[in-house]
Amino acid sequence: MTEIKTAYVFPGQGAQFVGMGQDLYSEFHSARELFDLADKALGFSLSKLCFEGPEEDLKDTRHSQSAIVCHSLSALSAFIESGKSKLLPEPSFVAGHSLGEYSALGASGILTYVQAILLARKRGELMAEAAAKTPGAMAAVIGISQEILSDICLKTGCYIANFNSPGQLVISGLKEAVDQASAQATASGAMKVVTLQVSGGFHTPLMSPASTGLKEMLNSMDFKTARIPLVANTSACPVSTPQDVKAELYCQLTGGVQWQKSIENMIASGVNTFVEIGPGKVLAGLIKRINRSVSIYNINDAASIQNFSV
Repeated sequence: MTEIKTAYVFPGQGAQFVGMGQDLYSEFHSARELFDLADKALGFSLSKLCFEGPEEDLKDTRHSQSAIVCHSLSALSAFIESGKSKLLPEPSFVAGHSLGEYSALGASGILTYVQAILLARKRGELMAEAAAKTPGAMAAVIGISQEILSDICLKTGCYIANFNSPGQLVISGLKEAVDQASAQATASGAMKVVTLQVSGGFHTPLMSPASTGLKEMLNSMDFKTARIPLVANTSACPVSTPQDVKAELYCQLTGGVQWQKSIENMIASGVNTFVEIGPGKVLAGLIKRINRSVSIYNINDAASIQNFSV
């Protein structure tokens, strides 16, 4: 029998939904404690926003980022509290898709769970401010090669922001540039182009105005050496030291998310089992497209924890 080697992965912005975490709060002491601590630290009821909405407020970048990190880390806390996490070995790596990297900070021991939520809140506020100054757009492009799309981006002035899986890339930039690139991608044979519901050109230089504020926040926080290595979005390689993690978070704001390479590198290091922890199942879908031979589990609510088996 093949030895199981595990990685925990955490979803990014867009995974939020009204009602997220309510069952975890009801059924697990550790999840209830974390939501209550987050409410106190943030100075408003994040839990009420997650559980009751309204949806428009929850989708707001300023709120959604801390909400997703809080939900993800609450789900992880509940998974550990239930004892079901012991059915798998301790993770060899953690990783998160874009915002999900902030959930991974908590899971890796680099930050406390509450610190990770507070940092995600600051990131969301800074990104919302940058997007208000220079509105941007993002679009998922399905079924076109990276080479062709790179050439289109070069001509139109936008960027590949997310390298998600074979045949799925996300472009980002000024709205006009993304519109032009989307049209050219369709003309060049893309199967599908889907405009994403975001207000900014995330993971591009359009987010540069947010960099100074994020750097100040990073420098003010006490980062620990990772207990579990974090596979960085920008390099797809593991990082562990406070200095390297801070550099990654700073670069990630304006740089592309190398998700496919991150998964491939973890698999090359022996990982054969991924646990997606947090709202939705987006990452599970991407991982299946990257490599169909690995096992993938989802921990996103009380039922998924209760029904978890290996």
